[in-house]
Amino acid sequence: MARTNGGIIGKTNKTSFGKCTVTTKTSSGCITAQSGTRVIDYLVIAGGGGGGAGQNCGPGCNGAGGGGGGAGGVFASVTPLAQGTINAQGTIPVTVGGGGAAGTGPSRQGSSGTASTLVGCGTTYTAVAGGGGGGGGQTGGPATPAQNGLPGGSGGGTGSQPFPASGYTAGSGTAGQGNDGGVSSGGCSSGPFGLSGSGGGGASAAGSNKTGSTGGGGGAGVSTDISGSCTSYAGGGGGGSGGNKSSGGGNDGSPFGGGVGGSASPPTSPAPGAGTANTGGGGGGAGGGTGSSGPNNGSAGGSGIVVVKELNKASGMWSMKSQFSNKQQGTWPFLTANPFTASTLIVAGGGGGGGWAGGGGGGAGGLRNLSIPIAGSGSYPVTVRGGGAKGPRGIGVPGGTPGVDSIFVVGCTTYTSTGGGGGGGGGSTPGSPGGGAQPGGSGGGGTYAAGNPTSAGTGNSPPTSPSQGNSGGNGGPAAGGGGGGATGTGSAGGPGSGGNGGSGTNVTPTFGSAPQPFYGPTSGVYAGGGGGGNHISGPGGSGGSGGGAAGGNEGGSEPQMIDAIINTGGGGGGAGGSGPIGFAGWASAGGSGVVLIKIPSAAAPFAQVSPGTNTITAVPCGASVARFTISGTLTVS
Repeated sequence: MARTNGGIIGKTNKTSFGKCTVTTKTSSGCITAQSGTRVIDYLVIAGGGGGGAGQNCGPGCNGAGGGGGGAGGVFASVTPLAQGTINAQGTIPVTVGGGGAAGTGPSRQGSSGTASTLVGCGTTYTAVAGGGGGGGGQTGGPATPAQNGLPGGSGGGTGSQPFPASGYTAGSGTAGQGNDGGVSSGGCSSGPFGLSGSGGGGASAAGSNKTGSTGGGGGAGVSTDISGSCTSYAGGGGGGSGGNKSSGGGNDGSPFGGGVGGSASPPTSPAPGAGTANTGGGGGGAGGGTGSSGPNNGSAGGSGIVVVKELNKASGMWSMKSQFSNKQQGTWPFLTANPFTASTLIVAGGGGGGGWAGGGGGGAGGLRNLSIPIAGSGSYPVTVRGGGAKGPRGIGVPGGTPGVDSIFVVGCTTYTSTGGGGGGGGGSTPGSPGGGAQPGGSGGGGTYAAGNPTSAGTGNSPPTSPSQGNSGGNGGPAAGGGGGGATGTGSAGGPGSGGNGGSGTNVTPTFGSAPQPFYGPTSGVYAGGGGGGNHISGPGGSGGSGGGAAGGNEGGSEPQMIDAIINTGGGGGGAGGSGPIGFAGWASAGGSGVVLIKIPSAAAPFAQVSPGTNTITAVPCGASVARFTISGTLTVS
C-alpha cells in the first residue's frame, strides 16, 4: 500500500531532529534524548580485561611474565568497526561495564571485564567484555589453563612458563568488536633469558606474540571524534617480562588506554599499568623475576564508556503532507551540511637561505594537494606558520633555519606538510665550514664551505605520497646550490653562478584560473626553492617559480636581500659576497605557508573561517575557496 512518504511503495523513511546533541556516560544510567530524536550515532565500549599475574622464581631459575588483558569490545557506528546508525528515542538506558580485576595469587589469570550495553527502541546492543590475560607459570610445572588468555571483545594474551614450550591458547576476540590476544612460547629454564607474557588484543590489532625477555605489546585500539574531540579507546594491555633481565614489560596499546606490562627486574619495577578508565583498555601483565618466589600481581582493566550523538536526518522522498506532519512533531531537522570532499592545498613555510658567502638556497615548504573527506558540520583547525630565518653574516655555522609545518586536522586525521630545509651556510677558511643544508618538505641547497662543495638537503622528508617536495642542488665551486621546489630539484651551484631554486607547483587546475584574490602575486604557483648565493664572481641563482627568493651576487656592495614571498612557502636566497665579514653578503628568509580549501557548492553556504585575516571567496559553479594565511578554524554548520 502507499506510504505517507509521497506515495512511494517501500520502506517508511525516518526523520530525526536530535540537534547533534552529544551525551557521554561514564557510569550506568539513562540518557534523555531530545524530543525530536529518532536516530543516533553511538559508541559502546566494554570494560577491558585484567592483566595476568607474573611468577617469580628463586635463585638459579627464571620467572615468567603474565599476559596482557584484552580490550573491551567496541560496538559503534563511528569507528572502523562501524555497525551503522540505530533507532532510539525518549529514554535510552545504558550500562557502562567495569574493568576486570588483576590476576593475583595462585589463580594468576586476570579477570574479564564487564559488558556495556545501550537500549534503543526496545533492542539491546552489547559490547562484549575484554578477556583477562593468562598468568605466568612455575618452572617445571605442567601447562595449565591458568596460562591461557580468556576470550572476549578482544582476547587476553597468554602468560608463559619455562616448560613446556608450547600448548598455550590466546583469548579469541569477537568478530566486529576486537581481536585475539598474543601467544607466548616457553622452553628456557636457565640462563639470562626468561619468558615473557604476550599482549592482549586491541580493537584494531591483535596482541603481539613474544618469545624473549620483553613482554609482547598490546594491540592497537581505535580513535573517534564522536565526543567532539579526537579520543582513543580500546587498546590491549602489554605482557609482563620474564627472567632475570631488567628489561621493561611490553608496550601498552598506546595511545589507546591499555596498561603497560610489568618488568622482570626484581623487585618488579616498573609495576604493570592499569587500563585507563573509560577507555576499555586492557590491564598490563605482571613481570616474573628471579631471586624470590611467588606471584606478582597484574593490573586491572579500564572501565568502559557509552557516547551517544543524536542525529539530524531526513533522507528519502517526502510529500508536503509528510514534511508538515514531521515539523509539527518536531522531528524535521534544520538544514545542515552533508559530508563532502574538499580539494585542499597545504603549503608549509620555506627554509631560510644559508648565510656568509656562497650560501645554499632554502628549500620550499612541503606542498600537498589532497582530496580530503569532511564529515559535514564541525570545526576543523588549520595551522599556518612562518618561513625559516636567514643565516647570519658570520663565520661558524650560519645555515638557514627550517620553515615550520602547516597542518589541517579533520576529525582524528592530521594532514601535515613539512617545513622546507634551511640552506647550507658558506665557510670562510679551511677548518671552519658553515652549517650543512637541511632536509625538509623540499631540501635546502648545499654550499661552498671551507673550499669544498657540500651536499644538498633531501626533499620529501619525511616521505609522503604523493611527494611533498624535492631535494636541493649540491654546492659547487664558489657557489651555493638552489633549494628544492615542489615540482623541481634545485640546481647545483657554480662555477660562475649560484644554483637556481627548484620550480614550484601550479594549482590553478584544482582551484581555478588566475587571477583570484586568494592566489596573491604568484598567480596560483607555490613552493619554489630559493636561489644559491655566489661566492667569487657572477650572479646568484634565481628563485624558483612560486615565491622562491633569488640568491646573492658576488661583491661587497649588494643591498640586503629580498625575502621569499609571504604565504607561498618559497625558500629564502643564499648569501653572496666575498672577503672578510664586512664584505660578505646577506641571505634572505623563507616565505610563510598557506592553506587553501575548496568547498563544493552544496556545502559552501554553511562554511565560515576565522579569524578575520583569513578569507573565503566564491568561485564559479557555486563553490568557494577558504584561504588561511594564519592559523585559524574552518567551521561548517
